[in-house]
Formats: sequence, C-alpha cells, structure tokens
Amino acid sequence: MHPADFTARLARDRLAAIVRGRSADAALRTVLTLVEEGVTLVEVSLTTQDAYDVIAPAARAVGGDALIGAGTVVTRDHLLRAQDAGASWIVTPVLGDGVHAAVEEGLPVLAGAATPTEAYTAMAAGAAAVKLFPASLGGPAYLRAIKDPFPDMPVVPVGGVDAESVPAWFAAGALAVGVGSPLVGDAAHGGDLGELRLRIRRFLTVVA
Repeated sequence: MHPADFTARLARDRLAAIVRGRSADAALRTVLTLVEEGVTLVEVSLTTQDAYDVIAPAARAVGGDALIGAGTVVTRDHLLRAQDAGASWIVTPVLGDGVHAAVEEGLPVLAGAATPTEAYTAMAAGAAAVKLFPASLGGPAYLRAIKDPFPDMPVVPVGGVDAESVPAWFAAGALAVGVGSPLVGDAAHGGDLGELRLRIRRFLTVVA
C-alpha cells in the first residue's frame, strides 16, 4: 500500500487497535475478534509473545477485510521479519532504523515522535503519519500546539487515549487514534473476549 493511501485509510477509519499480549494464542484471538467487530487497522506489537507467529496467521485469516501491522519496530531486522510475516504497515516508537527500513521497503510507517522537531523529521523521512507518543504527556492541548505550525501534518496520538478523550483528540486535529489497553484490556493475555467485544463497539461508536 502506498503511504498516501494508508494515510487516507487512517483518516477514513480513525481507529487503530494495538495488540500487545503475553500469550500468542490469545493475541491472535484478540486480533481476529477486533476484525470481526469491524476494526480494520490492527497493530501487533513485536513485544507480544511470538509476535511474528501472530502476524502471519492473522494476515492470512483477515485477507482484505483488515490491514495487519507490526508495532514496536525499531531495527531493520524487525522490519524485514514483520514484512515476511505479512505485516502491511509499520509502527515505530521512535525515529530510527525501523522508519528508514520501512520507507526503503515501501511499507507505510506510522513513525513515533514526541516533539515538533521529531514530528517534522518523521514526515521528511517519508512517514505516512506521525505517531504522537506518549500522547498522555501533553494531551490534546499539546497536539493542538503542534498542529498550529503544521496544520496539514497527519498525527495519530497513541498512549493514554481512552474512549472519553477521543472527541478531544479529534477536536485538537488528530487524524486517527491508536488505542491499546483501554480497548484491548486483558484479552491478549487470555482475558474475556465478550468484554472485548463490548469495548470495541463503544470505541467504534465514539470514533464514527
């Protein structure tokens, strides 16, 4: 997928789920449940147990219904292994080799940044969008301040985004939101999938 097309996809769907789990089996079930409920952008963090073995069957199972990404991509090796597993987009916590490798391989990347300088550098490096992380440090007001000099910069806040704060993030100029534990809860560790479905429906309602 071309980076511009991925940016448009973020703008359309407005929600990227982040799965990080201690159990590969539970993480895979969580990914599939998210997609079944209508979440079409799902990131599997490489800190998940056997993450590549979660990404591969997830990507095969969802087909064209969703895009499975790899998160916490820091090195070129991470990127290449995630690409081989079937990840179609990449998320990094920081600027570094993971960003540059993704751009070189033609995979859209959501590049981690915490400051205006880092955000500008991420976009200059070829990122599809900026992952404002950790977003909880400055909140929506900080995003609004970043957007003042860069009104067209696509920014996705991640870290500390819950259902209650989503409207404020969008009002501040967020393109989409990335949500981990407030959405996924303990499902990726083996928790209740029924409760997960309820949280998914709430978030989808909020971002709609």
